[in-house]
Formats: sequence, structure tokens, C-alpha cells
Amino acid sequence: QVQLVESGGGLVQAGGSLRISCAASGRTIGASAMGWFRQAPGKEREFVATIDWKTSTYYADSVKGRFTISRDNAENTVYLQMNSLTPADTAVYYCAARRSIHVGMSRNDYVYWGQGTQVTVSS
Repeated sequence: QVQLVESGGGLVQAGGSLRISCAASGRTIGASAMGWFRQAPGKEREFVATIDWKTSTYYADSVKGRFTISRDNAENTVYLQMNSLTPADTAVYYCAARRSIHVGMSRNDYVYWGQGTQVTVSS
């Protein structure tokens, strides 16, 4: 069993940056691909970024070039660096873990989920 806790969300102005974190406990995530998803009010949860057990990453087109996913296996933590934020990025951001070393871009690929952290971008 893996517990995931997101942190670092908050209010930021458009054009600003924010880094959110996902701390895992219960067991190591070193052999797990990890992902970030987000859900805006009235919308479905959508894929944002994923990283495999090493360093291969994939991004949604809407965040490519602005967001960077990374991991620190020694700290059992995954990060999402978000730059050039716009109001369209406002959402609750969720961290998720797979039972696989390979990346996943579907919600169904992930078994463990955090509770989410709110990111609000003001115009």
C-alpha cells in the first residue's frame, strides 16, 4: 500500500511559477511510474504529466514546455514544476502511482492517488 500526500499548492498570479510536491509513504516508489492529473470545477480529471521509474517523461499538450515532472527516489517524492501559469491551469492537482515502471497517461493506469492540492491562478 502506498500513501501519497500532495503539498505546495496555492494562489499565484498569471505568468508566475509554482512547484508542487508528492510525498509517498508505505513503500518505496522507486519501481513505480508516477503521474500528475488535475481537475477543474465541472470538468473531468485530466492527465498532466507522467514519469517512468527513471527519467522518461510525457506531458499533455496543454502543459508541454511549461511544466516539468521530476522525481527524487531517495526522498520518495515526485515534483511538478509549473511555469508561465495561466488561469486555465487552475485546478486541484492529484498525484498518482502505478504498479508498473512504465509511464501511463490514463487515470485507469494508476492504483494509488493522493487527496489533491489546489492551484489557483489569478488573472
